[in-house]
Amino acid sequence: MSKQIKKIAIVGPESTGKSTITQQLAKHYNTLWVPEYARYYCAALKEPCNLQDEVNMFHGQLALEDSILAIAEKNLIFCDTTFITVKIWSDEVFGETPEIVLEALPIHNYDLYLLMDIDLPWQEDPLRDFPHKREHFMDIWHKELQLLQANYVVIDGIENRLENAIKAVDDFK
Repeated sequence: MSKQIKKIAIVGPESTGKSTITQQLAKHYNTLWVPEYARYYCAALKEPCNLQDEVNMFHGQLALEDSILAIAEKNLIFCDTTFITVKIWSDEVFGETPEIVLEALPIHNYDLYLLMDIDLPWQEDPLRDFPHKREHFMDIWHKELQLLQANYVVIDGIENRLENAIKAVDDFK
């Protein structure tokens, strides 16, 4: 009999502190976290990303999450983004989302989403593309989470961002 592991996804536009908060939350709650597969995948690309790459990142993110779930000893894990990002990027860059992603969205749920606000200063990174479209992507994240009828909380703050995230998790628990 397997235990029910709660999955909390940390999501949002680029350069909003997702990876940092994910790791800090996992440390605070003494549990595991799932890295963002796309970061590793895109760093290794030799050509511009295409729609098949998005499908590969979808599969990679799910496989990475499944591997962490398989070894989790606590009843809580944190996920540094989810494959909703594949949908958002595919729609933005290619004008369409792979069917496999659309089919998986309503059935692959997270117990809570922490949507990172765009109130942090932009940090340059070779894997980031849209510094001037942060408001646009924040609106898209709200719409996508609402379409999924997801349980989500916006996390803001510069000095108190982690504390705000911990409060949201504690309120959820």
